[in-house]
Amino acid sequence: MATTVDKIKDIEAEMAKTQKNKATSFHLGQLKAKLAKLKRELLTPSSSGGGGGAGFDVARTGAASVGFIGFPSVGKSTLLTKLTGVHSEAAAYEFTTLTTTPGQVTYRGAAIQMLDLPGIIQGAKDGKGRGRQVIAVAKSCQLIFIVLDVNKPLTDKRVIEQELEGFGIRINKDPPNLKITKKDKGGLNITSTVPLTHIDHDEIKAVMHEYRILSADIAIRCDATVDDLIDVVEAKSRSYIPVVYALNKIDSISIEELDLLYRIPNACPISSEHGWNIDELMEMMWDKLQLKRVYTKPKGRQPDYEAPVVLKNGRDTVEDFVRLQPLDNLIKVNPVKCNSIHKSILEQFKHAAVWGRSVKHQGQLCGLNHQLEDEDISKSSCPNISCYLLRTRLLMMFFKVTIIKK
Repeated sequence: MATTVDKIKDIEAEMAKTQKNKATSFHLGQLKAKLAKLKRELLTPSSSGGGGGAGFDVARTGAASVGFIGFPSVGKSTLLTKLTGVHSEAAAYEFTTLTTTPGQVTYRGAAIQMLDLPGIIQGAKDGKGRGRQVIAVAKSCQLIFIVLDVNKPLTDKRVIEQELEGFGIRINKDPPNLKITKKDKGGLNITSTVPLTHIDHDEIKAVMHEYRILSADIAIRCDATVDDLIDVVEAKSRSYIPVVYALNKIDSISIEELDLLYRIPNACPISSEHGWNIDELMEMMWDKLQLKRVYTKPKGRQPDYEAPVVLKNGRDTVEDFVRLQPLDNLIKVNPVKCNSIHKSILEQFKHAAVWGRSVKHQGQLCGLNHQLEDEDISKSSCPNISCYLLRTRLLMMFFKVTIIKK
């Protein structure tokens, strides 16, 4: 009986020998959809059998997580130690790191978690080694550092990109501007606002037929490909993650070779052993993460520039800021801190006074939907918050007394 890997190879071979034209577009669309379904089946862990061994995931801390991906012995552990000060085993032999080693670095006031992952090998997406577990952890990160050896950067870069793409990670890409709305009847209604040069209606119908989507409205607002269409259908198994290529060991090459490395997009040549060019790597990390720092201004006090509230891109409104800031920033007294506030406080929320680049004049009063910018200053205003905090303290005292009695 043919395995899933064998079926994938057979479909890839058939696609390679099929010439693309108007007569074969429907057939090629079906083959690509079948291939995507088989790859998803391959990556989905089986529920039968015994335990799959220890996983590599760790508890997440900080404003964002950055995963280190690369082949063995390219300097991932040395880079983690240089950035965070956390000791990660490093040696001259391969596969020194056998599990995830977490560390944390504070950059521009934001705590960033760094994850040193075990080295992967070619064929990881097909189940070789423990590549699935390694890439699964990287898939949950907000940024990936692909650490490469400068002596063979392009070869390793191409292989690792194929492994990540095969696992559903889309590198330095945005989700395609394509929407599929399923309906009960009426067939497929395809509309596009731009000319489609990479896909035709036959291919779209073939993909939808393979996924048994027979009635849907498909709105295409970009020059999409068949792969883009499949990514939208398989949205649950797709992740769009920014990547920075850390080209390590530049101490072993010449200045002329270093100039050539700077031509690689999204790349940063470094030497983790000597600490060369680490500042530029951190700058690229900050730009890719697109984090925003908002400083709190408690009533009657100066803004707190030491501990900003860090907001993620897309979740950077006043409402997100109010949800994340500690409760002692909202009033003058010093209550017990917690990570989030009760929804009743948000319902009573009036406005926030904002200083910074996101407002037309300083100290402007803004509502919940106002979008904040990096290094804004905000002061929230909410009635009856002191009563809520007093009630919270009494509840916590009650629970403490109950625990002590037991």
